[in-house]
Order: sequence, then C-alpha cells, then structure tokens
Amino acid sequence: MTGKSILNIQPLRRIRQNHALEHATLQVLAGKHPKLVLAGYSDASGFWILGDVETGELLKAVEEARQRMLAGEKGLAVHPHCGTNFALSGLVAGTAAWAAMLPPAPLKKRADRWSLVVVLVTLAFILTAPLGPMVQANITTEADMGDLQVKEIVRYPRQNMVTHRVRTKGG
Repeated sequence: MTGKSILNIQPLRRIRQNHALEHATLQVLAGKHPKLVLAGYSDASGFWILGDVETGELLKAVEEARQRMLAGEKGLAVHPHCGTNFALSGLVAGTAAWAAMLPPAPLKKRADRWSLVVVLVTLAFILTAPLGPMVQANITTEADMGDLQVKEIVRYPRQNMVTHRVRTKGG
C-alpha cells in the first residue's frame, strides 16, 4: 500500500515500520539461536523485545534486520507467530462458534450443536491460516524502512525476564 492510504499516515506508518523491524529482528535472532524464546511489541516510538538476549547481540540483530530489509528481504517483516495471525484466526473461529449456536436454544439443543461448533471452528482456523501473513504483509507491517534508524536500546533487567526497549527515529 502506497500513496495516500490511511496506513501511510503518521503515526500508523511508523508503528507498521517498527512492527516490521521487530519481526525481522526476531527472525534474525531465531536464525542464530533457534531455542531462544523471545517476544516483541511495537509502537510509534520503537519496540520492546522480551527475553534473555544480550544487548550487544540485539543491536547487531536489529541492524542486520534493517539492512536486509533495505536490501529487499521484505519477507522478514512477516512473522509466523505474530499476534495478528492468532487474533484473526480467533476472531473468525469465535464468530463461527457464535453463529453455530444461533438461534438461542435450551441447553440440550445447544449441546447437540457441539460437533457443528468443533467443525466450524476447525475450518475457520484452517481457512484463516494464510490470511494472517497476508494481513501482516499488507496492513500491520511496513517493510519499507525509509530512513528509520535505531536511536537507542535500553536494557531493563527484571526478576524473571530481561526486557529491551528499542527506540527508533525517522521513518
């Protein structure tokens, strides 16, 4: 999406760029440390990385991810475990389950619909699996980094989890 799309209006564009950089960073780190458990969350000022990773290694991964996306690796912006995938599948599956229970009926009749609910929810998850990555690629992330750069990375050690704040500028 380019031009005057609402998705390109600030701060939405910046959030989408940060989301893409967060995903790319997580994928770079996963490639180097497949068993490392990390999560992320993006906003207009940057993104958070939750998990035990060294700050220097995170900085290298962010810069590698940014450079690779600038070089055209747009697929790094789409992450298989993004909340977008789960939210979309959950929304469609929940709607299918709700629809299967219409119209309101006594408990016995609703219990008789259980197999229909299971089938519809399963189909919803199967059918929405490819939609999550499409929504990420076209709506919730922006792989075009423009002049987005890392401003700083701050480490916040917690009792049970290390958290990093990656602040960005530009975009």
